[in-house]
Amino acid sequence: MLKPLINLFFPEVCYACHNLLTDNEDTICLNCRHDLPVTNFHFEDKDDVIKVLYGRAKIENGTALFRFEKKGLVQQLMHSLKYKNNEKISYILGDWLGNELKTLKKYQDIDLVIPVPLHKNKLKKRGYNQVTKFGQQISKAINANYNEDILIKITNTKSQTTKQRLTRWNNNDELFALQNMDAIDNKHVLLVDDIITTGATLEACVNILQQVKNVKISIATMAIA
Repeated sequence: MLKPLINLFFPEVCYACHNLLTDNEDTICLNCRHDLPVTNFHFEDKDDVIKVLYGRAKIENGTALFRFEKKGLVQQLMHSLKYKNNEKISYILGDWLGNELKTLKKYQDIDLVIPVPLHKNKLKKRGYNQVTKFGQQISKAINANYNEDILIKITNTKSQTTKQRLTRWNNNDELFALQNMDAIDNKHVLLVDDIITTGATLEACVNILQQVKNVKISIATMAIA
């Protein structure tokens, strides 16, 4: 009974198209949910994510929920998530992808879900890691543990958005470090992030995780550019 009254003074809008939500919609309107460019990589056994990292990092499986298109709906969602404190998007996308992955055998032996970390300074400034809830919801869906205390970022680099591909690769040599390494020994780890573009950040994370004995790495992201 209170929701219509609250919406009268504080109307809720879709985080993708910014149109008003109806009473039965939450965060993303039904039209945008229908129009979002899903990849279906995991259902169709497409290796687009693996190809991005080919020859640079070995992964078991890789998927992305959406295709990232400039000025498209996914870009609007990512902007709202990262810069407008709309962390609920991370929860919804994790729930979406997690419910799909749990139906697939190749994701049912995942032991641990680990997010690509933020440097502590950036985490303090933003207040949250944009992939935390994404990873937590996936871990619940596939019945895996979630741990963000294993992989840590030790270099506070500027945003990668405007950097050229070669510069990104060269800047990823000493970005991350491992702690509590026993937690991933002989484990299958799902590494989660928001967007994969050149794959430089994920490459750095995978290669440092694979310093641990017998670890297997798969990747899941919100989007692929």
